Amino acid sequence: MDAPLRLTSIVVATSEQVSCALGDESAILSLKNSVYYGMDPVGSRIWNLLAQRRSVGDLRDILVGEYDVESERCERDLFLLLEKMRSEGLIEVLV
Repeated sequence: MDAPLRLTSIVVATSEQVSCALGDESAILSLKNSVYYGMDPVGSRIWNLLAQRRSVGDLRDILVGEYDVESERCERDLFLLLEKMRSEGLIEVLV
């Protein structure tokens, strides 16, 4: 069982995928399950940030600084997206 995500968890995109930008959005192909995923502009920004190892808290802080969103809502939505990405094998949690 995977450990729960925390603000201190370090996350990064896995090497088992390829992705490309489509304007403000992104398309991701999982090489593990051959499924395409589409990311809207905010999801695409998060995906780009996941190219480097970052803590969940750092991701939240970056997004709050770039978008008009309350910290609590951003954190809640970010955890939901990251858990979904982890369950699909798109990211790995390092700590």
